[in-house]
Amino acid sequence: MIFGKIYGILWRTEGGNILVRVIGGGFAGVEAAWQLARAGIHCAVSEMRPARTTLAHKTGELAELVCSNSFKAERPGSAAGTLKAEMALLGSLCVETAKRHRVPAGGALAVDREGFAREITRRVEAEPLIELRREEVTEIPAGMTIIAAGPLASDALAADIQRLCGAGLHFYDAAAPIVTAESVDMGHAFFSSRYERGGEGDYLNCPLDKEQYEAFEAALLTAERAYIHDFDVYEGCMPIEVLASRGKDAIRFGPMKPVGLRDPRTGHRPWAVLQLRRENTEGTLYNLVGFQTNLKFGEQRRVFGMIPALRDAEFARYGVMHRNTFLDSPRLLREDFSCRLREGLWFAGQLTGVEGYMESAASGMLAGLGAARAIRGLPPLRLPPVTMLGALSRYVSDPGVRDFQPMGANFGLLPPLGERIRDKRARYEALGERAIEAMKECIL
Repeated sequence: MIFGKIYGILWRTEGGNILVRVIGGGFAGVEAAWQLARAGIHCAVSEMRPARTTLAHKTGELAELVCSNSFKAERPGSAAGTLKAEMALLGSLCVETAKRHRVPAGGALAVDREGFAREITRRVEAEPLIELRREEVTEIPAGMTIIAAGPLASDALAADIQRLCGAGLHFYDAAAPIVTAESVDMGHAFFSSRYERGGEGDYLNCPLDKEQYEAFEAALLTAERAYIHDFDVYEGCMPIEVLASRGKDAIRFGPMKPVGLRDPRTGHRPWAVLQLRRENTEGTLYNLVGFQTNLKFGEQRRVFGMIPALRDAEFARYGVMHRNTFLDSPRLLREDFSCRLREGLWFAGQLTGVEGYMESAASGMLAGLGAARAIRGLPPLRLPPVTMLGALSRYVSDPGVRDFQPMGANFGLLPPLGERIRDKRARYEALGERAIEAMKECIL
């Protein structure tokens, strides 16, 4: 365990003396509770599933993945990798568990979603300083509370949050379909990672020639979509059919880009490629990478079946869209994710406007640390702006941000280096190294 500068002196509360309520058992909620337990503070986590579920969730496990099974790049020279390295230094439960349940995904950290969620649930249930309550919370509790209910909070709780914070902002989030491995036509597919990064079997590639691609693109543009209200869709989860409507070849330069791949059957680079990424350890399920969609289920089967390798694909899960909600965080939150409108209240997760699984988990860690420090009478936590965690917390709490939109980890959030490095890869590596060293200084 790491205590030192961030946690202060280790102490433990008496059994049964719950000092903090955590609402929500997603990535942010479990990390908030885990940080409180590491600090010796007894807390209770309220999770309404499985008694009451959502449109996106399928199980009652904690930290269930509802969209992709990828946590993005792992190398420190990437923004996502830097974030995970910082979280690991702070003792992240999600990062540690993800590495034990990883599935091949090139340079990314992807997991067997069922095994990952099961272990998270087991470890939270086994922690004596965390009490797991299967209950729906319909209003913000009195006392020290962390709201980590996620973008799919129940209507009653969302209404109470709105009463406190004012109108929320809404956007739609999309998930990609999942197909069974045995239904993929291997006569029209090949295993390879882009630029041969990672293992040979990390990605299953479904190539298209020019004629096949143009027919697929035309069908995608005219396919019937499921009805949604007129809300914005976050750019990082743009449905494939919406991206296709932005211009000819938009998807061929996006998720279907063929660069870095060579079809062993022809010896040449395909005209376009759909990549499939393993969903579970056994390799029986594959996710259509970048194919978030709002097409009707029958249309998904018809249009995606135009890709030669998926002509007889069996869909284990169709792509879906669901509404997400996030706060006007620059007006409402401080850097430690505490609420400006009520003392003793923190928010965490996608509700705050961070985008991504690990970003949500990281915000939960900061909220948990913030609550722990408040209980001990320590000043609010402010991480250096050169760290990815510090940069994200500043983004969501900066009153100067206009037209606030969800944000994931990216090097554009960090202050520039003191020296100018023209090579982008080298510059990113230097930014990552500086961030990790700064985080080490914080915790030792």
